[in-house]
Amino acid sequence: MEAKHEKENSKMEPKQEKKDGKMEAKDGKDDDLPMMTLNHVSRLCKSVKDSVEFYTKALGFVLIERPPAFDFDGAWLFNYGIGIHLIQAKDEDKLPGDHDGLDPMDNHISFQVFVYFLFSNSNQCSKKLAVTTVVVASRGLSLTLHLRHVMCEDMGAMERKLKEFGIKYMKRTVGGEEDGVIDQLFFNDPDGFMIEICNCENVTLKPKGSIERIKLPYDRHNPPVELGTTAAKAS
Repeated sequence: MEAKHEKENSKMEPKQEKKDGKMEAKDGKDDDLPMMTLNHVSRLCKSVKDSVEFYTKALGFVLIERPPAFDFDGAWLFNYGIGIHLIQAKDEDKLPGDHDGLDPMDNHISFQVFVYFLFSNSNQCSKKLAVTTVVVASRGLSLTLHLRHVMCEDMGAMERKLKEFGIKYMKRTVGGEEDGVIDQLFFNDPDGFMIEICNCENVTLKPKGSIERIKLPYDRHNPPVELGTTAAKAS
């Protein structure tokens, strides 16, 4: 029976052949999966109540009704187009052991700070600003507007929020003016799961290949992606 099961599974796998050291579909076509965007992140927690308080007060998530079909202890939170699903842990050994350690190289989820524009020639936070010049022409007149992404102020507001709630965090800045400067804040939730707040959209995403496979949801915010002359599919 076991051999038969393996044989049936093998029929379900797409036929592939090796070419130049890479696996490719035999018919040369890529699967076009009907996925849209990230729906939610699930987190095991020691106390659903404590985790709800953390995500609602520190990060601004909103508690929403959970379908009654879920008969185990938990909670659903939502905001910023993303869901956080909390699940009461039955085995606390599955939770992170180190609640105080902060290692940016470890598993974490990341949130992009809100982006807004300031019409200004101010040099405040100039090293961390992505400056875009827009020329507006009307009736023979041209006006140059310097749009500064004042993300540094948003990062400062988030840092003050963490201090207000006594949340330990790590702060760092990576990158340079040529490729974009990213400010990062790392901290843990009550169960030791690490969270990052960043202005990562200072950096434009540059696909290394298969640009035609990138899908950008048309009805929500998308990060800056360099697509060249090839348009991304709207999903």
